[in-house]
Amino acid sequence: MTLTTTFPPVSGGSGAWHSVRAELHRRTSLKASLAVVAFFALMTVAAPLISALGGWGPEEFDKSAVDPYLGGLPIGPLGGVSAEHWLGVEPITGRDLFARVVHGAQVSLLIAFAATAIVVVAGVAAGVAAGYFGGRTDTVLSRLMDLTMSFPSLIFMIAMMSVARDVNRTLLMILVIGLFGWPGVARVVRGQTLSLKHREYVDAARVGGSGPWRILARDILPGVAGPVIAYTTLMIPGMIATEAALSYLGVGVRPPTPSWGQMIAESVAYYDTDPMYFLVPSVCLFLTVLAFTLLGDALRDILDPRGGRS
Repeated sequence: MTLTTTFPPVSGGSGAWHSVRAELHRRTSLKASLAVVAFFALMTVAAPLISALGGWGPEEFDKSAVDPYLGGLPIGPLGGVSAEHWLGVEPITGRDLFARVVHGAQVSLLIAFAATAIVVVAGVAAGVAAGYFGGRTDTVLSRLMDLTMSFPSLIFMIAMMSVARDVNRTLLMILVIGLFGWPGVARVVRGQTLSLKHREYVDAARVGGSGPWRILARDILPGVAGPVIAYTTLMIPGMIATEAALSYLGVGVRPPTPSWGQMIAESVAYYDTDPMYFLVPSVCLFLTVLAFTLLGDALRDILDPRGGRS
């Protein structure tokens, strides 16, 4: 007797990626989002090289670009925009805004990407374990998810970042933000795993002698890949905004290390006299969050259609 098994299409498989390419050709907004994401990703990877194009480092002072008799306001229109300073300069210090924004992108996006990676790895591991093994494992992990999600995360982040002194602030922010983000991914993955572990092809692998780890690697993880990719893309904007909020509140990355949130906080005092100082990091933050949000919405609709639209 031959055992015949029907393998259903797996979310995130080759058919889904054909759909992604088709949507890329069809949606102008998706093309624009990918272009913006690629631009800021390149900025993150090559920040020193890109800032060097402007001829200024993020910590270099140019006192000749500010007027000491006007409270240190930039000389020239639009916050000191010129051939020498492409986006203008900071008031008082005269530091080049182009270099500061580029290096701020590196810090802000590095924290967001690294924290997202921690969240995804921890969430997928916990969700797959809870959904597949069930029983006591599911109970313990589910209660841990509930406990973590019950904390007022932003207040707890502010408290932890405030009491930390002589530590690497970037690494600490990555760990703190990652600590509170994994339960959301774990719940998505747990639900998907519960729906997959009794499918015919999984039962066939189990009857054929495959162990639990082999089944998880070959049958379960590919099935949860689509929703996880979509959820991850939607989660990155939240991570970027969280880093910006913590830096804005003064408990994140500290000077002289630049970040977008820190720059926005410093520019508030000059929004009426030097609006470019406020607009440049704000527009960068807005475009990045918007691009990742649109990209995440599109991937969710394609890779996880049941969760994408009601």
